[in-house]
Amino acid sequence: MTLRLEGVSKVVGGQTHIHPTDLTLEPGTMNVLLGPTLSGKTSLMRLMAGLDVPATGKIWWNGEDVTGMRVQDRGVAMVYQQFINYPSMTVYENIASPMRLLGKTGPEIDAAVRKAADLMQLGAMLDRKPLELSGGQQQRCALARALVKDAGLVLLDEPLANLDYKLREELRIEIPKIFEEAGSIFVYATTEPEEALLLGGKVATLWEGRITQFGPTPEVYRQPVDATTARVFSDPPMNFLPITKSDGRLNFGDGQSVAAAGRLADLPDGRFTAGFRPNHLEIARHSDDAMTFTATLSVTEITGSETFVHLDHHGERWVGLIHGVHALDLGRPIEVHLDPSHVYIFGEDGRLFAPASYALAA
Repeated sequence: MTLRLEGVSKVVGGQTHIHPTDLTLEPGTMNVLLGPTLSGKTSLMRLMAGLDVPATGKIWWNGEDVTGMRVQDRGVAMVYQQFINYPSMTVYENIASPMRLLGKTGPEIDAAVRKAADLMQLGAMLDRKPLELSGGQQQRCALARALVKDAGLVLLDEPLANLDYKLREELRIEIPKIFEEAGSIFVYATTEPEEALLLGGKVATLWEGRITQFGPTPEVYRQPVDATTARVFSDPPMNFLPITKSDGRLNFGDGQSVAAAGRLADLPDGRFTAGFRPNHLEIARHSDDAMTFTATLSVTEITGSETFVHLDHHGERWVGLIHGVHALDLGRPIEVHLDPSHVYIFGEDGRLFAPASYALAA
């Protein structure tokens, strides 16, 4: 049950929401669509489901052209962040409804409903109506209905956003296992890089209606093909700094330079862009070869166990994610440190020239 998109695009009112896209999803796989709001995740999923007809291209399902096929005639289950339930039915009947349409027997329906309800922690609420549930419980009801549908293609559009942290963590682990065992294609949209890493499988990074990279999630994270993908797959986004290569050294500004060793020795002299993730910027020097930069501290955000520091480095806006709680003076210069092994090098066209050495060693 392979899903293949071939030159598929979406145009609404003369505006392109999805640029021509080629993508192949294999059965029994989990595929994460990662990108910021309005990057095209929902638009792409609607094309996959058959809710929208592409402006160009074809959609193939198990070798059959289903481009114009109605969504009702496809084996698709879809759950949105804004959950949809039948208000007049009990939780039990909401979950059971897809199986009744499929003509399943009473014992089959009952076993599947109770198994899905237990997984979603709804076992004690099967006799209630959806409006008697909390928002998180209603979303779990919608997820349980998708679980029992036995669909070949399961599309989840930020389905856990309204759930509490503990349940989100549990379902991130359990839901993919269920669909993978069933041999379904599992597509999960999220704006959160951390969620993509936790889910694993493969990831497609999206930016302004284009898939910038598709591949195994750890590989895309460690070796983004360009600066746009690196920005998408980092929260907060990756920091960037113009650099030059000359006389066998990389010059970073503020008088900082390092020897161009290893793959970086192959860099031709010229201008490049260095990129580094916020969690690799430090306010304490932990290695002898760390580079030191002076920036102005504009904002701090304390999350409890970590501190976000927002910096202005000669017009470049940086964010650092520092472990621990730190009381820092706003509006004043601050020294920050960066280990060269955490630096990515991008060409002037934005394409990756050399991944950070720590990523190659991972």
